[in-house]
Amino acid sequence: MNTVDSVPATPCGAAGREVSAGGIVLDADQRQVAECLRRLAIQLGRRGRWRRPRGLYLHGRPGRGKTMLMDDFFIRVGSERKRRYHFHEFFADLHRAVGAGGGLPVAVDAVLGDAELICFDEFHVHDIGDGMLLDRVLHILFDRRITLVATSNHPPEELMPNPLTHAKFEPTIALLRAHLDVVPVDGGRDYRLLATDHTGFAAGRYIQGERDGDNAVVSIPIAHRTLSARRADDELVIDFTEICGAPLSSADFLTLARTHPRWTVCAVPPLRSVPTDWGTRFVNLIDVLHDADLELTLYARSSIADLLRDAVGVRDLDRIASRLHRLRATAAAPVPGGGGGA
Repeated sequence: MNTVDSVPATPCGAAGREVSAGGIVLDADQRQVAECLRRLAIQLGRRGRWRRPRGLYLHGRPGRGKTMLMDDFFIRVGSERKRRYHFHEFFADLHRAVGAGGGLPVAVDAVLGDAELICFDEFHVHDIGDGMLLDRVLHILFDRRITLVATSNHPPEELMPNPLTHAKFEPTIALLRAHLDVVPVDGGRDYRLLATDHTGFAAGRYIQGERDGDNAVVSIPIAHRTLSARRADDELVIDFTEICGAPLSSADFLTLARTHPRWTVCAVPPLRSVPTDWGTRFVNLIDVLHDADLELTLYARSSIADLLRDAVGVRDLDRIASRLHRLRATAAAPVPGGGGGA
């Protein structure tokens, strides 16, 4: 089995010298991953190669720089035949292409074109239906000699964690292991917590309290239903029960994100107090807004720790905690009626 996470020595031969990516000096585990990606970029740049380079599967806890390293690699690959997707975005595009007709291979053609390199950020799967679709997509990619690089919070064996469905996904795990080198990005530091930038997602706030002053109700049609928002122009101001209580998908959140560059979600309760599917939608919403780097302000009834505590059945809360800690914490203040963002 071709893996590298079981090899104690540095698998890609990274030297002990200082290495940087995106202007950031890397720690030892990140240097190992950077060297793996550097060698892969060289392989992809060789003309006349007859073998598809093996891909990479990078896994580690939130804030370890996986996305930064992959994006730095993606920029350095000197080819136009490459695509980079957040996993939610890819599945949304794929479902739209499948709905247009022609079957899955035609849909993959429509989404990926002539790509020879695919990069997936935040690779994860919890739903068995998506898992079976993913298995078919992976077979198509590997049959077409496409190189895959993916980041994830979980090693392959922890994908599809539900014990009732995990066994059905084990062939897909074996497929990933057969075609990708699995490299951990370990270490104790969450670099997101050290960030000092206040733009995009990080320009938002986490406000422990209630938001006042929004009286208007705006109707928003989405996915054959209508949501009621407090405001819906450049900024979408909406209650948690509306955006997470409705049966919306990540694709629906992506659609809303394209028209509302700033978001405020009000009255967010502790996730343990709401149905599991509501909590799961909250996780998906945070993922979509974070990946799109849109400004987010949350009005919550408790601290971040209490918000996420004991939310049984809701996955990936460590990643969401890391992302929410990028928001500036503050106490609630009255918002003038019909006023701007918090």
